[in-house]
Amino acid sequence: MTRPQEFWAGVRATLPLVVGAIPFGIIYGALAVTNGLSVVGAQAMSALVYAGSAQFIAVGLIGQQSSALVIIVTTLVVNLRHLLYGASLGPYLRTLPQSWLVPLAFWLTDETYVVTIKRYQQPDPSLHKHWFFLGSALCLFVSWQVWTLVGMHAGQTLPNPGGWGFEFALIVTFIGMVVPMVQSAPLLACVVTAGITALLCHGLPNGLGLILAAVAGVAAGVATTVWLPNARMEVPQEQT
Repeated sequence: MTRPQEFWAGVRATLPLVVGAIPFGIIYGALAVTNGLSVVGAQAMSALVYAGSAQFIAVGLIGQQSSALVIIVTTLVVNLRHLLYGASLGPYLRTLPQSWLVPLAFWLTDETYVVTIKRYQQPDPSLHKHWFFLGSALCLFVSWQVWTLVGMHAGQTLPNPGGWGFEFALIVTFIGMVVPMVQSAPLLACVVTAGITALLCHGLPNGLGLILAAVAGVAAGVATTVWLPNARMEVPQEQT
């Protein structure tokens, strides 16, 4: 596939996930302005932070007048899962120059990771799969900016944006992303263990339950791979 073909393939693969992110962006924009952020500040957070869950947490802490240190540490902990995404994609991207790695790292999201890792795992010899990554990333980034703006205007005119009940869309989207990827015993062990741990540790402060769930899931996947070596999934050779 050519560069443009890969780029637009990434856009097309991401569009169904954008539908689930639309309510999330609207709610964030609405909550941002109702918790004291200016329109410019809320939009700048979407453009410069660009991390949906971290932005929600930050907005809530800002509304509670928490200190800057608490906000920074909490959002950092929540976003530590991106280290796992980066480690997973690293073997495929290691030959790319920094001019590619820096923007792709910034634009990496849960949705983009799911469609991009699936693309890299396909065995075809395309040399331009990072353009697929770029297409997915830009599709989500532009969408997030647009729906943040829509949410800010809605939040200025409609009451109680937090009670709209749109959160279910994001949960359904994440379930739809994860389930098709469970294709081996280690992945199943990882998902089940992480899910149970997340439920048990839900009450921990500062998003620590998510980190513990991620660590437990990785440990379960590694242990299952060791105990059931024939269940290990083969990773294709790196494409650049």
